[in-house]
Order: sequence, then structure tokens, then C-alpha cells
Amino acid sequence: MAEKKKKIVQSQSTGDGTVIQAAKPVGNATGLRIGAIVCWILGLACEVFAILAIFEKIHIFKQGAIDLVSVIGFLVIDLIFVAIGSLLWKKSNRIDPASEKNKVKFWLWNNLGLIITAVAFIPFIVIVLTNKNADKKTKTIAVVVAAVALLIGGLIGYEWNPVSSEQLQAAQNALGDTPVFWTVNGSTVHKYHIDSDCYHLNNAKSDEIHTGTVEQAFAENATALCKTCQKKHQEIGGINNVDTGDGVKNVETEAAGSIDIVTDDTSASTEAE
Repeated sequence: MAEKKKKIVQSQSTGDGTVIQAAKPVGNATGLRIGAIVCWILGLACEVFAILAIFEKIHIFKQGAIDLVSVIGFLVIDLIFVAIGSLLWKKSNRIDPASEKNKVKFWLWNNLGLIITAVAFIPFIVIVLTNKNADKKTKTIAVVVAAVALLIGGLIGYEWNPVSSEQLQAAQNALGDTPVFWTVNGSTVHKYHIDSDCYHLNNAKSDEIHTGTVEQAFAENATALCKTCQKKHQEIGGINNVDTGDGVKNVETEAAGSIDIVTDDTSASTEAE
């Protein structure tokens, strides 16, 4: 079998001067949340403009009638702003997650993007359906576009992999500054690993392995400890794992290959066991 090589890309930390190809610093949760709120406000403003266009208060491409092109344009821009806001919000919650002690508050906080998406499109749909001045064709097109945008924005805004402050704290307490490893795609996209030669990690469909602290792993959405690594390192306890829903796939171990560790000024090769 052909030799399999993967490149370990060291996650950067603020000011360390490391040359980075993919991994990023943890970032600032407050800044991300402010950015999300700004995007959501702009998205809601676009919804208002779309409503004004339906009532013929705004004309950009057409005079004297409902400007359907403008309506669709505002809805598309609305979706873009709402989706960006949701992604920023979800990123901030992996850096600074909420407590899961109050289940309702925890769900609402993590799914605020979904809620904002509903506010950004449902009122528009209701107003269009109740507008007696708009013709049937215009109503149908506008409602279909808004409904599709609502569906797309809702899927983006929903938090499929929520993490709590208790889960992050447990991982920090258990691992400290111990380096962990993860990929950004493949079968282990939500998992982090203690061993760089874990066969789940090396069989993932990715040509790069990122390494850094558990905080950096969480920030990049690798929020669950690999079950194989957890079983192997039973001395590490207390980690309250995140349920990612994707499980551990049974994959056949491939022939051992070499793993190149890349930093800003040196590179070394360690043989996978």
C-alpha cells in the first residue's frame, strides 16, 4: 500500500510568530458577538427594505409598480448578513461557551442565530401573504424566495454541536497544556485526539493535522475527545464529552506512514506507530 503522509500544522497562538497554513488563534468571543449583532441588524434592515419595496415605497429597478427585483435582492442580502452573523455567533460560543445548568437558556443562547433568522423572514412572509395590493404571481415569487432563505438561514443558524462551559472547563482541567490533534474535514471533524498517530485521525480524509491546546481545538469545532484515545489514556479522566452525533466509524488501519511536524523555523518527522 502506498505510503501515507500527513502534515501536522501547528495552531498559532497570539504573537508566537508561527507560520500558519490553516489553523487560527482562538480569537475574541466579544468581538465575534459584536460582529454577529451588527450583521443581524443589517439583515433586519434589509428585511424592512424588502417590505417597503413590496408596498411600492422603494423603487430601484422599476417605477410605478412593485419592484420584484429589488425585493429579491434585499432578501438575498438579508440572508447573507444573517448567515454571517450566525456563523460568527457560533464561533464565539465555542470560544466562550454558555453554562448548561439552565437548559432553556443554554438552547436559546446557542440558537440565537436560528431565532434571528426566523425574525428576519417570517414577518416578511406574513406581510406579503396579507398584502391585498400585490398580484398572485408577485406574492408567490416573493414568498418562495423568503421561504428558501428562511430554510437556508435556519440550517446555518441552528447549533448542531453545542458545547457548554462545563465541558470546556472539564477538558481544560484534564488536559491542561497537553497538545491535542484534529482535522478540519473527514470522519473526525468534531473530534480531537491525544495521539497524533491515532488511526481514526490518520484515516480521516484530510492532508493536514492541526495541533494545539484543547482551547484551540474547541475554537475550531473539534469539541469531543476521540473515544479510542480516551480508552487508551484512562489516566485522563473527568472529560465531559460533547455529543457530536457522528460516532466513531470503524475504519481499517492503513499502513504506517510518516508525519511531518511543521513550525515556523523547523520541521521534523516522527514515525507513526
